[in-house]
Amino acid sequence: MNIHAVADPLPTAGARVYGEPHETADGTTIITVTDLRRPRFRRTDAAPVPKPLGVFVVHGGEVRWEAAVDGTRIALVGELIGLVAATIATLAILRRPPWPDLHIS
Repeated sequence: MNIHAVADPLPTAGARVYGEPHETADGTTIITVTDLRRPRFRRTDAAPVPKPLGVFVVHGGEVRWEAAVDGTRIALVGELIGLVAATIATLAILRRPPWPDLHIS
C-alpha cells in the first residue's frame, strides 16, 4: 500500500510534518504526523503551533492510521453541554414552577 494514498485524505489546515520513522522491537515502524497551524488572534509573525494528527503504523507490509484523540476538547464539549442543559432547566423552572397553582376560594 502506498503511504500517500493513506495520507492524502487526512485533515489539515496548515503544513503537514512527518516525523522520523521509529522501529519497535517486533519490527513495527511508527511515523508521527503533525499539522503546523498559524496561531489565531496573535501576531502574524508568530511561530506556527504544532497539532498532533496521529501516527502511521507499518507492520507486515500493512499501513494503518491511528488518529490522535484530544481529550481536552472532548471534556470541554461535555462541560458546555452540561452548562447549556443546566441553563435551559433553570429557565424552564423560573418561567413555570414545578408545583401546582394554589387558589384560595
